[in-house]
Amino acid sequence: MEELSLGIFVVPTIALTLVILGYLYFAKQVKDVGEYKRFVFAVAVTSFVLNFIWELAQGPLYEGFEYDWQHISFCALASIADMLMVLILFFGFALVYRNIYWIMDLDNEKIVPLILIGSVGAIIGEIWHIAHGDWSYAEAMPLVPLVEIGLSPLLQFALLPYIIFSGINRFMPDKNLEM
Repeated sequence: MEELSLGIFVVPTIALTLVILGYLYFAKQVKDVGEYKRFVFAVAVTSFVLNFIWELAQGPLYEGFEYDWQHISFCALASIADMLMVLILFFGFALVYRNIYWIMDLDNEKIVPLILIGSVGAIIGEIWHIAHGDWSYAEAMPLVPLVEIGLSPLLQFALLPYIIFSGINRFMPDKNLEM
């Protein structure tokens, strides 16, 4: 992490707007708004927690990272942005499948596009942030050939959304989840 810049807040602000719009749109579509709120809350909290753990674990792969208040706070902020990106995937795929509860029926036809789109988003995001000096990699960060971005952030968005959605699918009761 170099230092906070105004540019680092642009994408999360756009993401927050998209998440709010997605949330409001589907709130009007569901039969049980209470269950819908609990469902979205579970996705958001699970996403934040798992992304925060990932951010802390990959911290040493970034230049100058230390387990101090400044860097842990930055990881928390990054995890909020990551959570918003996962929610954009969640609501975006819900629009495509015309069902907010699409993760309750994960199959290869849903998993493969999720991983591909998450990967492309990670590549674009990392190229943007590296180019703008928001952070830089330590020597320990393995780089992905051709795109020259870190392997860890790529895997984060290739795998973590699937893990999050699978976990929600497994542990969330679906008795009242109807559109």
